[in-house]
Formats: sequence, C-alpha cells, structure tokens
Amino acid sequence: MPSWLIKTRVDMDTYLNEQLERLETDVIDFYLVHSLNKSLWPVLKEAGINEFLDQAIKDGRIKYAGFSFHDEIGLFKEIVDSYDWPFCQIQYNYVDEDYQAGKEGLLYAAQKGLGIAIMEPLRGGNLVNLPEAAKVIIDGADLKRTPAEWALRWVWNHPEVSVVLSGMTTMNHVVENIKVAREAWANSLSAKELEIINKVKRIFKARIKVDCTGCSYCMPCPSGINIPGCFSTYNDYWVFDATPSAKHIYYILTKLGASPASKCVECGQCESHCPQHIAIRKELKNVKELFE
Repeated sequence: MPSWLIKTRVDMDTYLNEQLERLETDVIDFYLVHSLNKSLWPVLKEAGINEFLDQAIKDGRIKYAGFSFHDEIGLFKEIVDSYDWPFCQIQYNYVDEDYQAGKEGLLYAAQKGLGIAIMEPLRGGNLVNLPEAAKVIIDGADLKRTPAEWALRWVWNHPEVSVVLSGMTTMNHVVENIKVAREAWANSLSAKELEIINKVKRIFKARIKVDCTGCSYCMPCPSGINIPGCFSTYNDYWVFDATPSAKHIYYILTKLGASPASKCVECGQCESHCPQHIAIRKELKNVKELFE
C-alpha cells in the first residue's frame, strides 16, 4: 500500500483493487502497509486501516497483512500492538543495530509472534565496499568470505529473522545470497567470527562525525529542521566514504517537508535539550556546507 497517498478509507480499496487488476490476480499473499512513520501512521489510523485490512482479508483480496517501518522504536512498538499483524519488515544490519526499530524492535516483534523480514542487510551496498582498515580485518580472517557474506551471515545469525531481502544486480549476487541463506543457521557464528564483525563495526563507528543517538530530544525545531535526520545523513556521508546516496537522502528529507539545515536561526533551543551536549548549531552549518 502506498501509505503516503492514502487520505481516506476509500483510497485504500481503490489502490488495492487497482493493484490486483494490474497484477492480473484475485489475491495478494503478503500485503505491506508500506513505509510507516510518525507522519503517515496517524493518517492511516484515522482513515480506518485496521477495518480495511480486516475486510480485505475477509473478502479474500489479501491473505496476510504486514507493515514496513522507517521511524523510532516507540512508534514501532505502538504499531506492533495496534493490530494482529502476522509479519513486519524492518531495516537491520550490523551497523544499524540501534537504528529505527533496531535490535530492540526485532526482539519485541518476535516476542509478539510476528514473522520478520529484514531490508537493507547490506546497507544499500555500503557494507560490501568497506573502508581499507575494515578490508584488512575481513581479509585476515581464517574463513575466507566476501564482505557481503559476512554481513548477511550476521543478520541470519539472529533466530528472530524470517526473511532477508537484499538487492541483487548480477547472477553472482543471486547465487551468493542463496548460498548464504542455505548455510547460515541462527546462532551459527562463533565468538571469534562475531568479534571480526565487531571490529569492522568499530571502524565504521569511529568515522562518525556527530555523536547523535537519534533520541529526538532536540525536536521539534522551531524552524522545522529534522535535526536527527540531518545528522544521520551527514554521518552516512563520512562513514561510507562520501557515498552519493547520503546527498540524495538529504534531498528527499527536505522535499518531504523538513526545512534544510540552512534555515537554522541559531536560537539554541535544541542544544539546551541535547543529552549528548552536541554543538547542534555549529554542526548544522557543517551539514549546510556539505549538502547545500
């Protein structure tokens, strides 16, 4: 479901019926209420998302209703508890253990009996193209594996994980992903193997420029700036060797309604609430210089 296009209960039926027609089928097995966040979820609740899903399951248009998620852990738990979901989809990889739903959300959903699909296990390919110091660690391991296999095995090591989704552009990618999925049992990584991944993770963490935990105590910003979002994309740029995707994400962030960092009026309200004591006004200038 294109959640961002939904305004009314009628919209939900309209889009689902059009999807069924275009797919030339009478039923969709697994239907995701897509990309939920704090802006979209209240609109969907008000429009009657639970009633729609119940009806679509009852009349046979879908078999199982799930949701995909892009926001903070508190909202994730609220959504999990709001409906009898059979499954959900979250971002999870060894760099993003504490990002969005994160490990806490993974465990919470599993305890509630949800099947869990993982997106971004390779962080958009960034966990394949490693910094040189991380390559040395991977290459020095007794077991010779590609960076992709290490990252995928780390995700599959979690018994709570049901499905791992990874973008594939060549047949070699397909073959490797299937091989890892076949061989990587839950809890199969040794302490030594986990330490190798932890060393790589520490290299990534050391490249972070702004020590923002995403707690959002600085929010709301009177000027409408998504401060944690700015710092997240800024950090990604430096952590992943000037990845172009960071600039693209920043562009999307501002196009979805957030003000750019250049709109900061330096009121200082955010800094008075920051538990990490970040010089937010100074760092937003750095974000502006890089992205704008």
